Amino acid sequence: MTGDQSDLDLAVAAARAGADVLTAMYGSVLAREQKSATDFATAADLASERAILDVIRAARPGDGFVGEEMGEVGTGDAERVWLVDPLCGTLNFAAVTPAFSVNVALSHAGSTTTAAVSHPPSGEVYWAGDGSFGMLGRDGGQDPGRNQLVDINADGPLDRPFVGAQLAADPGFRSRFSPRVESTTLALAWVAAGQRLGYVTDGRHRDSVHFAAGIALCQAAGCVVTDFDGEAVHTGPGIIAAADTATHAALLELVARHRPA
Repeated sequence: MTGDQSDLDLAVAAARAGADVLTAMYGSVLAREQKSATDFATAADLASERAILDVIRAARPGDGFVGEEMGEVGTGDAERVWLVDPLCGTLNFAAVTPAFSVNVALSHAGSTTTAAVSHPPSGEVYWAGDGSFGMLGRDGGQDPGRNQLVDINADGPLDRPFVGAQLAADPGFRSRFSPRVESTTLALAWVAAGQRLGYVTDGRHRDSVHFAAGIALCQAAGCVVTDFDGEAVHTGPGIIAAADTATHAALLELVARHRPA
């Protein structure tokens, strides 16, 4: 990889470098670093992030880098900053469950311009750049009209109810959609590719290493992506990503039932 490579080629190469590390370590007994009572990082998280950093540093030494494990690495005053989640779905990975991904996004002056999300178990890479969306490793996407699957992020606060958990139990939601509970932002790539109708998560996620790439994929694919008020994403709390306007309108109405007063 050289400085002559496009940002998109670099993002894909970086995501694949991280995926190669995870593929090699998948199923191994790995050292863990506990982050909380229910969350931890493994040696694979850090090894993947280092591999991604090496690829980006070789091609763009002047760019900033923010990774989930190492944090800011030489970010300084750089307008171009790579946001990296080297293993989204660590608990799944550690349990040898193939729902995890590598997320790489380039933020330029506060806007995500390029993104790549790799799914190591399938070898697929979802990408966004120059306003376009595409996939590598599989021909074509899926017609979202063929399914009613909507993913819900079940990670939420411990001290109060949150939208994701309540949606899963809402009869109105379940009468129209088939809920799936995910613990990886790979679900956003699935919305972009037509493998899901929608995705809902609580929280504020501006400049998040977990969400930046997936949001960029959905936007490039022409999906509807907003906050819980239906405004531009990150304006207020929450994210609703939907394959079409009708699905988005239905999800917006359902989410409104469960928002705190």
